[in-house]
Amino acid sequence: MEILATVALMSQSWRPTVTRQRREPARRQWGPAAAWTLGFVALLWVLEVIDQTTRGSLDSLGIVPRSESGLVGIVFAPLLHAGFGHLEGNTIPVVVLGFAVLLSGLVRGLVVTAVIWLVGGFGVWLFSPTYSVTIGASILIFGWLVYLILRGFFTRRVGEIVFGVVVLLVYGGLLVGVLPGQPGVSWQGHLFGGLGGALAAVWIGRRSDRDLALR
Repeated sequence: MEILATVALMSQSWRPTVTRQRREPARRQWGPAAAWTLGFVALLWVLEVIDQTTRGSLDSLGIVPRSESGLVGIVFAPLLHAGFGHLEGNTIPVVVLGFAVLLSGLVRGLVVTAVIWLVGGFGVWLFSPTYSVTIGASILIFGWLVYLILRGFFTRRVGEIVFGVVVLLVYGGLLVGVLPGQPGVSWQGHLFGGLGGALAAVWIGRRSDRDLALR
């Protein structure tokens, strides 16, 4: 009887500890997610200030299709914008969607972003019109949007499915941007950024945090 009582007391004292261990990581994501998101937005604004004060000297670092020199644009294009108006239009979606992606785990969110960055960039490099130069964080915005909408169906988490529906209702109108026909707008960047987000949802959504070395 004493042994059973001891085991029961041990199990009762252990349960609250396990619960706290499960909840604390989720709480800890808010600070790093906010810091990375705001830091990224600050970087975008600093680069645009430099670009404007140097008469658009950074814009040439965008994606130039099917050109070896244009490959460097895959790295720099999402960081650059065609003026403050362009950047202002992208800032709120970057903050909201980028923060939401990073909340699921900092490393997971960064891997998702890297997939979108590369898939979107290479898609623009392959399929954009000759002699065009593509810049803007829209590649990431569309990728994050599609990822957030789809991920719950692959993680099989009800909360993420519901959140995806909310994101669709709020930002779903942006998806019209994947269609061609808007002058001065890179629908290729929107389309392939979105495809990158879908690929990330399929690839990362099927893997546990341990598989991604997040713990």
